[in-house]
Amino acid sequence: MKVTRTAIPDVILVEPDIYRDERGDFRETWHAARYAEHGIPTVFVQDNVATSRRGVLRGLHYQFADAQGKLVMTLWGEVFDVAVDLRSGSPTFGKWVGEILSAGNGRQLWIPEGFAHGYAVISERAVVSYKCTRVYRADVEAAVRFDDPEIGITWPAGERILSSKDAAAPLLRDIPSERLPGLG
Repeated sequence: MKVTRTAIPDVILVEPDIYRDERGDFRETWHAARYAEHGIPTVFVQDNVATSRRGVLRGLHYQFADAQGKLVMTLWGEVFDVAVDLRSGSPTFGKWVGEILSAGNGRQLWIPEGFAHGYAVISERAVVSYKCTRVYRADVEAAVRFDDPEIGITWPAGERILSSKDAAAPLLRDIPSERLPGLG
């Protein structure tokens, strides 16, 4: 497997080895000891799967308490996956990184605790899976606006289908500091 630190070094791009032949392909998507060598936690407590159609944009979601780390991959289709550093006091606070994750390229993105996460579906359909370090808690979930000009994410062109909650998310500058995760 190939492991690359992104422009925000705590966010890690993992490219598992993919073995292809006339039958299809095989890849290992999780191996605790190998991932731990690269600083990715070995304990996950919840797995999630979301199915979406082209144009759906989910995010940017985070938990300000009991922050979740996420190992994200696409099982079907293709998405543009984004992590935004929301850790108060971080030198990369408000910065973002984005990667194309697809079933074909097998890439995974490790998004540490304290980051907002979102993605835009760029194929007809996509199935996204992510392992979480903490359980989902609705009482501490929050979102930041996907098109916040101060963050400046360059999303792929195309239709945007948002939930009403995501469409109403605040700009980062309007989020009170107590509703942002710390450095931990």
